[in-house]
Amino acid sequence: MVVTNYTESTDGEEEKLSQECKELLLSLPKEKGWRTHHLFKYQGFWCQPREIQSIISFQKHFQASDTDVVLASIPKSGTTWLKALAFAIVNRKRFAISNINHPLLTSNPHDLVPFFEYKAYANNQLPDLSKLPQPRLFGTHIPFGSLPNSIKKSSCRVVYISRNPFDTFISSWHFINKIKPRSMASMSLDEAFEMFCKGVIGFGPFWEHILGYWKESTEKPHKVLFLKYEDMKEDINSCLKNLAEFMGFPFSLEEERGGIIEKIAKLCSFENMKDLEVNKSGKSIKNFENKNLFRKGDVGDWVNYLSPRQVEQLTKVVEEKLGGSGLSFKSLPEIINIKV
Repeated sequence: MVVTNYTESTDGEEEKLSQECKELLLSLPKEKGWRTHHLFKYQGFWCQPREIQSIISFQKHFQASDTDVVLASIPKSGTTWLKALAFAIVNRKRFAISNINHPLLTSNPHDLVPFFEYKAYANNQLPDLSKLPQPRLFGTHIPFGSLPNSIKKSSCRVVYISRNPFDTFISSWHFINKIKPRSMASMSLDEAFEMFCKGVIGFGPFWEHILGYWKESTEKPHKVLFLKYEDMKEDINSCLKNLAEFMGFPFSLEEERGGIIEKIAKLCSFENMKDLEVNKSGKSIKNFENKNLFRKGDVGDWVNYLSPRQVEQLTKVVEEKLGGSGLSFKSLPEIINIKV
């Protein structure tokens, strides 16, 4: 079969798609995209053409090791922060936190903890991951159900960071408008909001993505650690102790007394990372500038953007989709109590 009518193109990336992927796209549901012309529904979630090609390769070829740690999230949920914290924790014997040449001071976290879909398996390459230092740290936005069986069946650990849907949406909207090709018009808040509420967002629907990891964490807490961005902002020290323990690198009493937890928190803080020269320039994920990865990092910034009607609408969606799951966010009672 020769495909001649697939012409998705915003920045030339889609021209690199394999013939097999082009044929697959013709059979998939599609919707208007946020930064590409279309998003396609693949294995129940929405993603871009190049992502689908990378995911297929990843699913076919990746072999997990029992010592691997996979850091998962839906975009704009604290991914960069989690990568920095995890890297600092597991490598604290190799790289002293106080070292002026610490890798996190000279490299973006996405260079130190590569994405499966954006780096390791992007551009049709089959990487040799066997020589990476142990434990291997990887990142992904892929839903739990679509992770390879080698991850699910091995003893490797998965850490998921979640963020309340209101802030996730606002952060996504800002980010997409910064990185989308100049040839595409900016997306209005209203249009993006309606798409988000329909579930049409990269690696979404939001609620299905988050519930997949949440349910796995409740059934297999030794396998999946479920973190909440809001909890981390409120009490980072407790969250770091929990994270280190889960990954198999607990802090000793001597380390705690020496202030190692506070030092890691400071090194990886939003304010510190945003001010680093390496994060003000360069590109670590595809062609996205590092500076666009750091905006505010606040909890509750959505109140500055959403109308009362939108608050009510998204609240109803959240209650409908997450109700009965046992999953909640500390900010939701505040949202519900707003007069709409």
